Amino acid sequence: MRNKEVAQKFYELAGLSELAEENPFKVRAYLEVAQQIENLPVPVEVLAENEKLTSIKGVGKASANKILQYLNTGRIDKLEELKEKIPLSLLELKKVPELGARRAKILFDTLGIESVESLKKAAIQGKIRNLPGFGEKIEKKILEGLKDIRSRQMERISIGIALPLAESIVEELKESSSIEKIEICGSIRRMKRTIRDIDILVVSGNPVPVMDKFVSLDLVKNVIVRGEKKSSILSRENVQVDLRVIQRESFGAAIQYFTGSKEHNIKIRELANKRNLKVNEYGVFDLETNKCITSETEESIYESIGLPWIPPEMREDRGEVEIAIEGRLPELVKLSDIKGDIHLHSLYSDGINSIEEMARQAVQLGYNYIVITDHARALGVANGLSIERYKGEREEIERLNRKFAPFKIFLGTELNILSDGSVDFSPEELALFDICLAGIHSGMNQEKEKITNRIIKAMSYKGVKVITHPMGGLIGRRDNYALDLDSVFREAKNRNIAIEINASPQRLDLDDINARRAKDMYSLNFEVGTDAHSIEAMKDMRYGVGVARRAWLTKDDVINTFSSAKFEEFIGGKR
Repeated sequence: MRNKEVAQKFYELAGLSELAEENPFKVRAYLEVAQQIENLPVPVEVLAENEKLTSIKGVGKASANKILQYLNTGRIDKLEELKEKIPLSLLELKKVPELGARRAKILFDTLGIESVESLKKAAIQGKIRNLPGFGEKIEKKILEGLKDIRSRQMERISIGIALPLAESIVEELKESSSIEKIEICGSIRRMKRTIRDIDILVVSGNPVPVMDKFVSLDLVKNVIVRGEKKSSILSRENVQVDLRVIQRESFGAAIQYFTGSKEHNIKIRELANKRNLKVNEYGVFDLETNKCITSETEESIYESIGLPWIPPEMREDRGEVEIAIEGRLPELVKLSDIKGDIHLHSLYSDGINSIEEMARQAVQLGYNYIVITDHARALGVANGLSIERYKGEREEIERLNRKFAPFKIFLGTELNILSDGSVDFSPEELALFDICLAGIHSGMNQEKEKITNRIIKAMSYKGVKVITHPMGGLIGRRDNYALDLDSVFREAKNRNIAIEINASPQRLDLDDINARRAKDMYSLNFEVGTDAHSIEAMKDMRYGVGVARRAWLTKDDVINTFSSAKFEEFIGGKR
């Protein structure tokens, strides 16, 4: 999936065009293309192969040609022309507080400053304050802003970027006959929402060709270190990837150790010490004789200290060790438990696939049913539907249900919770739908009490059975809105309404901490939905299930693990 990579090129186009003082409309157009591709739920290269690039909002023929050129050649002619005039490093200067494009260009033209390092040096020497439009105050703020550069470079990324990247590396490395075993560990294996770096372990009797292949992968931006037992690279997405070669006999111990978390491993070591044992990445050892007790399998590591194997998603030192000691580990929900996806958008609103295409994909995924939940009319930017258009959608769904039986397609809607808590349609109009989902898509800056009351009022509408992406955040792009979650949870419990765990890797909302609280304190039902706008994004269900597992949810907690009959009972019976 090359979306982030292609988006970055359009961000560069926008930034350099602004610095070159080109038409501001063109700058905004490049920015929109970058943002659309970055958040695209389907790989941009798949759309290119199917000649559907212009189906992306904001992508016209000219932008589509630039995307194709980059995918095919690794360059964009327009971008290369701009680079000859303006150093790419100026884009980093633009991000420094108090600079922006205009001041960054002044610094370049007058002082030749084109890097963060030269900017810092000039500011320390007091060379900036005397430039027109700057002054001593601005110079001081620039120095303060430079302190944040390092932290910004170490930002965490969504698991939706990190996991496919790690998997692509594993698949390429598997081509080497020198590899006996390979495993992705770290926070990816624990399915955390965001990832800082990637840890991969391999067993190999001949590590040299493995490391040679690793550091020469196409995705490598920089080689940080190249060794015989450990190498680290920086990917084109600016993600650090560490590859370690370990002994075959230590594989289980190493997986357990490098999966983490640090806090979980401390608890494991404390338990081992009570048994006169020590645990590390090489195995479990007798403290007195230093003899290795076990090391080859992860299960044996836990068994040696009196514990059952603990699922990686639970290993955060949130009580999992204590309940494991008591023999009360829950049987966590699995991806194979999911019987349907009940948050999907089709061509009728802002999706890129037909209902029939989404139904076929669902059948391939092993589902028994789906719910098509195209946006309602108040969300004009997403081509929201009127009741008349929904009636046309129902006719198509009924035709497809005859074709796909016993697989079932339900007509749903994702209603907009408006500023006063009302929704798009009257109670009489809502009777058209098999199930209504409702979520906030505007007015996110309102005060906590108002946003909370909006959601609570929306739950009073008959047919509303799910509240979508309840906290409203976008990972790395938008903070959650202010919300009294406990009040929302209480009302959801009173009305038997499910709270969504949105599986889109841009959202993963509700998060695991609050989902577990909703289960433990209110015994809520949950819906894990992809919010997919394409058949490719329907595969994102695994991220939502990962959140559910981190929240210790079982299949009984998730309504789309229900059979078709039980799901129909939950939504109010057959029409």
